[in-house]
Amino acid sequence: MHRHFVRSLVTLTAFTTVIGVVPTSVAAAQVEVPDQVLAWNLHAYNELIVGKGQPPPVVVMHLAMVHGAIYDAVNAIDGGFEPYLGAPDAEPSFSKDAAAAAAGYQVLLNVIPDRAAQLAGYYAASLEAIPDGPAEDGGVAVGNAAAATMIAERTGDGRFGDASFSEGTGAGQWRALAPGLAGNNFKWVGEVDPFLVPDASRFATGGPLSVASSAYAREFDEVKNLGRRTGSTRTADQTEQALFWADHAVAMWNRIFRQVSGSQELSTVENARYFAMLYLTGADAAIACFQDKERAGFWRPQTAIQEAADDGNPATAAEPGWLPLLANPPYPDHPSGHNCLSSSIVSTLQDFFGTNRMSFSATHATLGITRSFTHFSHAISEIRLARVYGGLHFMTADAQGVTLGKKVASWRQEHYFQPVD
Repeated sequence: MHRHFVRSLVTLTAFTTVIGVVPTSVAAAQVEVPDQVLAWNLHAYNELIVGKGQPPPVVVMHLAMVHGAIYDAVNAIDGGFEPYLGAPDAEPSFSKDAAAAAAGYQVLLNVIPDRAAQLAGYYAASLEAIPDGPAEDGGVAVGNAAAATMIAERTGDGRFGDASFSEGTGAGQWRALAPGLAGNNFKWVGEVDPFLVPDASRFATGGPLSVASSAYAREFDEVKNLGRRTGSTRTADQTEQALFWADHAVAMWNRIFRQVSGSQELSTVENARYFAMLYLTGADAAIACFQDKERAGFWRPQTAIQEAADDGNPATAAEPGWLPLLANPPYPDHPSGHNCLSSSIVSTLQDFFGTNRMSFSATHATLGITRSFTHFSHAISEIRLARVYGGLHFMTADAQGVTLGKKVASWRQEHYFQPVD
């Protein structure tokens, strides 16, 4: 049985004396505290992505840990939805912001202990913004308990295990095209215990097209013409799409999450559930995706086009010097990791807000390219094509990645984050 189905409530015996105590003054209760869910999301972004440079399939798991714990802490005080891992003992008078700060701090400290001094500084600033008293103490206790549960749950979960995908030499078999990263191409991501689903293999895709098929030859020509570095048939806008979505996927989406949270004026309680839903779903989509990458072990377009003379398909023509617009990631083609993750995110955004219609924009972190959207689905429609324009994927890898992400999100929608009657 998947271990998520055996849960126990966490009891805060050390803090039973504060139960039922309200803030010491009306003035203290009215102090406006910066939303600590947003604050610790930003700290996690800066430390894990900007500081540590963790790649998307790695950082999405750590953000899931951070926000899963924050959700359980804040939700324990609010009580509006079912918990993720458990519900620490809490009172409505406890500070939700203190709970969020403590949970975020403790999980990040576990994930990146070498940043202890910086994290302690952030935490001190968070507590300084929250009025002292029993409400703060109770919130901190709840946050600490939720973090401890998360840390225990994810200890020995398979992170940072087997580094290397299987390489082959035959037609259709993946070869490492990023020698500097070949020693760690993140095979272990597919071996991590899922956060929500009982078994990631239930989301296995149908697999890549047969190299000998006419359908494969059509997709081969499509990426060969559109995805090439020089002499491409791409339009200027298609090139911009490829470059825009080549930004760090989790960083890009996190900036979008924060923008949408602000435009929709989400509360601390809503933000806690919002970020937890997005990152827990995204983590499982990444796990299922990388598990499928090892199963398929399919070659990237660069290898396929350069070695087409030996693929056994008379409808494909080799071009030994062909290179993609974008540098290849250090793992197999099928399914597309960006599309697995982004599709799960788009579906989760639609579920959370109950609509597909939402105006938002985003800017590439270094290129300054900005793109704007009026529907969540418009983003995934672009990403699906952008990975072909970049020369990184066959269309089937993108399409099946989108399907995988949707299925993971659908499973989460049916089984987690249900309102309490």
